[in-house]
Amino acid sequence: MATALVELRVLDGANLYFSRAAVKLTLDVSALVDAPAPAAKVYAQAIGLGSTRPGRIGSGFRQRFAIRVAGHVVRRIARAAGIGRIGVRVRPETDVRRLVVAFPWAHEGRARALGAGIVEVLDAFRPDHEADLSDLIATVGDRVRNEPPGNAPPTLRPKVPVVAVTGTNGKTTTSRMIAHIGRAAGLHVGWSSTDGVYFDGELVKYGDFSGPSGAGQVLSQLGIQLAVTETARGGILRRGIGVAYNDVSVVTNVTADHLGLGGIDTIDQLAEVKAVITQITRPRGWCVVNGDDPRTFAMRLGSPAKCWVFSRDPDAPSIRTVLDEGGRATTVLDGFVTVLDQARDPEPLVKVVDVPMTLSGLSHYNVENTLAAASAALGLGLPRAAVIEGLTTFAPNENNPGRMNMYSLRDFTVVIDLAHNEAGLEALIEIMNGVRPPGGRLMLAMGSPGDRADEMVATLGAMGARAADRVTLGHKSEYLRGRPPEELEAVFRAGAASVGVEDVPAYPTELAATQALVAEARAGDVVAVMTLQDRASLDSWLRSEGATVDTPEVLKSKVERAQH
Repeated sequence: MATALVELRVLDGANLYFSRAAVKLTLDVSALVDAPAPAAKVYAQAIGLGSTRPGRIGSGFRQRFAIRVAGHVVRRIARAAGIGRIGVRVRPETDVRRLVVAFPWAHEGRARALGAGIVEVLDAFRPDHEADLSDLIATVGDRVRNEPPGNAPPTLRPKVPVVAVTGTNGKTTTSRMIAHIGRAAGLHVGWSSTDGVYFDGELVKYGDFSGPSGAGQVLSQLGIQLAVTETARGGILRRGIGVAYNDVSVVTNVTADHLGLGGIDTIDQLAEVKAVITQITRPRGWCVVNGDDPRTFAMRLGSPAKCWVFSRDPDAPSIRTVLDEGGRATTVLDGFVTVLDQARDPEPLVKVVDVPMTLSGLSHYNVENTLAAASAALGLGLPRAAVIEGLTTFAPNENNPGRMNMYSLRDFTVVIDLAHNEAGLEALIEIMNGVRPPGGRLMLAMGSPGDRADEMVATLGAMGARAADRVTLGHKSEYLRGRPPEELEAVFRAGAASVGVEDVPAYPTELAATQALVAEARAGDVVAVMTLQDRASLDSWLRSEGATVDTPEVLKSKVERAQH
């Protein structure tokens, strides 16, 4: 017999639905949505819902009817089980025959039993059969009541300050910068990211630890005094956040990425997911948000913490709003990273061009990451001198591998960067143009993981082909995620063809695609690669070819030469 259950997922911490551990049921309610209206109405009455209007078969109205039914089933079973009050969230999915039901839990065994009971009552619906469901609900309620309680949520309650960082772009760089500032302040710092878990600059565990397990790994380090956790959407959706609260939350931005996965189909829904970290920030802490991104700026309204906004524009309306609300701001004023507070004079910290990560002020995205990191560090109460030292000693290649790493090879430039989505590629193209001297060409090795939507992959192909004089494709064999490389090639080439570029050769790896471009490069050219898996081998190969890492002084000279 078909069942309504698609998935039962136990979320161990704060999540999209609640600020604490919850059970998430993904349900297929096709039977209810496709049933004749009289039969649907009878079922609603049988579970005690009373007067209803089911609406037309397969319609949005019918889906909303199913939402009411599912929520009522949860509450009826909970009452029968002796649970006085229970929070319930029922959310529609794009498919009108799908719903998500979520409720918080304190004991895993009983929570799973409640989830199973909800499915059992929904499965009892028969379009051609009227039934009194009171006995079934009572039976299910007794079963939930008598179920062994099981484990409590494993959500951690940290004893050291925690900074949680999220965003579509810049979260790894910002996390690393905050951790670096913490070390400049003399603290023992642990941080987790998509690259692994680090403690005092040493890699403890390699892998993607941007989920709740990363927080656990960081906080388990002996002697830790500050934890910085990169928090990605996937971890929030799959398991929730691993800590009960944070002292500072940072949201860099929200742009299109990973859409169509995990029930997240729009940028607004993605913003909902990322806002979770701001909702568990302690009231005495700070919620640091990008004032130039309306979605992140709005997150301050759902946070119990005070708002610390950042923007490159000192006259941004968001800055005026937050200062009027009693918050703080970090911006660029007369070329300086500057803190603004309504109650005191502006406080300049350091010249933007003296922060290596900004690439002499050329990288607008890294200027924003700098503002975010400074805000978070000061919000933690770290000394001003440590913030300045941390910002000015954070070197792109050494401290931020894989993000805007720049090399000089013979008489041209090579750039290695993650650039995994449209905003990332836009930032990479900005840098390439910023260091290209007159007469130099842009040469780009593109690529994408296999789980990106065709629309995004085609857009990347069009963006790269439009901006660069020469493009290649370098596959990410470890990240194809079941998708044939030929399929990705076809979508990339379709995007490139849409802007008139037909010659797009493909290579099995990022390294091979980069080597092909380097072989063609001439004096003044800028070669860049969107790298995800070959960063270490690219760095090693470039050095073997005689490439040197660009120092801030070399980079500054390249920027000046490009401008003149």
